[in-house]
Amino acid sequence: MRTQKFLARATALGLALPLLVSSVFAAPAQIAFPPPAGMALTTGTPTNGLTLRVNATPDPSFLRQVVPYRTGERPGTIVVNTGQHYLYLVLGNGWALRYGIGVARDGFEWSGTHNVTAKREWPGWTPPVEMRQRQPGLPEYMEGGEDNPLGARALYIGSTLYRIHGTNQPWTIGQNVSSGCIRMTNQDVIDLYSRVGVGTKVIVM
Repeated sequence: MRTQKFLARATALGLALPLLVSSVFAAPAQIAFPPPAGMALTTGTPTNGLTLRVNATPDPSFLRQVVPYRTGERPGTIVVNTGQHYLYLVLGNGWALRYGIGVARDGFEWSGTHNVTAKREWPGWTPPVEMRQRQPGLPEYMEGGEDNPLGARALYIGSTLYRIHGTNQPWTIGQNVSSGCIRMTNQDVIDLYSRVGVGTKVIVM
């Protein structure tokens, strides 16, 4: 009698188990509760259903810091040293505020002296036609926000297509990865944005 009851319960459990498994491991879009703080659901097919969104640089040398810096440029000038992967905001008296940056990859390098011509918070992005030809999956326009490659702030450089901007890929700081723009972590670009205005001199070398 006990054996029959056990088998009946096991059979019932066996029939219900697929439904339980399918509900527990449903696609992320079907989950009825949000992920923990600091986590975000992915839309692709990753190894795990959740991916950690970090906003830190891998190398402490790229963290924002005041450093000795000798230059003849006036305080408030932005100097971008692409070879070092550093952006310097000249403070004067032999000091500068240094930020780690990501710069242009091979074939997209440039240099010159311009001025900041515009500033935008959470800027929208219109990929150039040439970029969309290289990467057909890019949209014609993307609204500003956390998923936008331009990040939290953007400083537009002269009449060029280039910007100093944030990024939703902070692990690329210290690398040659962009199509010519200067990348900073969102925290750093927000800090720089608050310190400079339109008309600020920008030297890229």
